Amino acid sequence: MKGRRTPPPPGPTPGTGYLADDATPPATLRLQLNALQSLSRQTFAVRLVTLTIGTPFAMANTTDGPQNHAVLLAAVLGITVSYAMLRDWGRFAPRLLAHPTLMALDLLFGAVLLLTASPASPLAYATVCTPLLSGLLYGWRGAGVLTGLQLAVLVTVHRTWEHHPGAGVSTLLIAGFCVAAGIIGVTLRNLMFRFGTATQALSEATSRLAVAEAVESERARLARELHDSVAKTLHGLALAADALAASADRPAPDPAQLRRQAGLVASAARRAATESRDLLTDLRRHTDLTTSPPADLRTELAARTADFASRTGLPARLVHTGGTPPPLPPETTHHLLAITSEALENIHRHATATAAEVSLRVTPDTLHLTIVDDGVGLPPALTLEEAQESGHFGLLGMAERADRAGAALHLGSDGTGTAVTLTLPLPAPPDGEPSTPGPPREEAAHA
Repeated sequence: MKGRRTPPPPGPTPGTGYLADDATPPATLRLQLNALQSLSRQTFAVRLVTLTIGTPFAMANTTDGPQNHAVLLAAVLGITVSYAMLRDWGRFAPRLLAHPTLMALDLLFGAVLLLTASPASPLAYATVCTPLLSGLLYGWRGAGVLTGLQLAVLVTVHRTWEHHPGAGVSTLLIAGFCVAAGIIGVTLRNLMFRFGTATQALSEATSRLAVAEAVESERARLARELHDSVAKTLHGLALAADALAASADRPAPDPAQLRRQAGLVASAARRAATESRDLLTDLRRHTDLTTSPPADLRTELAARTADFASRTGLPARLVHTGGTPPPLPPETTHHLLAITSEALENIHRHATATAAEVSLRVTPDTLHLTIVDDGVGLPPALTLEEAQESGHFGLLGMAERADRAGAALHLGSDGTGTAVTLTLPLPAPPDGEPSTPGPPREEAAHA
């Protein structure tokens, strides 16, 4: 019938095999199952080695005749089965897990081995693997049932061999080993599941922490971009509008000045709209700065310095000393330019300065970027926490950008001005290439 969903294929029940009801399995079982399968295979490997080594000694201690042949037949059968399980565990394990009653065959083999070789024989210790395997595969319930049956077999065998020298001590010793092996198997099984549960919980906690850090990082990034773009532009728009209103209130306003100030207001409004559109686009589709085309740092610094001077009327210049700046990652260039713009804007807003200077100095292994002014300087002992509490988010954003760019940020003030210094280590150039092409030079771009 159309629209009817096909029922999923039947799967293993939660109470079968590894997923017994004595241990709560985690959501992901691959690691635990692999470990348990490895331990189960090693159990058959131990039985194989025990039978191989103990068979000659067991045959040497038995009389020739049917008993000797029975011991040899039981040992060969055990070696063959152990080798088959060791080699093809992946094929036999699902059947053994789905049908725990198959372990009765293992008990039967142990009974035959004990009856033919006696509890004092080295081959008798191969029967200890049955409780160990049941504990690994079926948990407390399976281990308890199969270990109890194994002890019942030992009691029956002891009655058969009770007149044999050393049979009582050997039976008691093997019984103790069987109980201990069952407990060890269950303990290892539960430890595996608990380790898996703890690993999954740790993985989930790490994932949640990574998501929280990513969200916090994105919030900080958006706060920096808002502060360095839209908020700054809107502040400039407000200043330009105030200046326009003041000019219009004069008794004889100059039409040319009014047109120029109105043009500044319109330009700032268009810039704010463009920056808002860019931020909205960035919210919908994060711009990957690592795939952006590289920008020339000196050219961008000169452009921003000139734009700052034209907007504010404050004399500003760019001084470049040393060689040509090497190509930097686009994200690093973006952070350096944003820090420079923020420092210049702080000069305009808070420094009461008469001039500003942006200095770019390139050495073979370091790039130095300094923005200085001749204003009133910073308050004494100003920290980032105090700046954030007082509403100066620009300083906090500068510190975060410097950290993301891998640069060291230093704010200095001697009472007559402020110096913002960025020190960025440069990667070593490839062999055979100069770190700064061309001779050192000094140039100044005035605005």
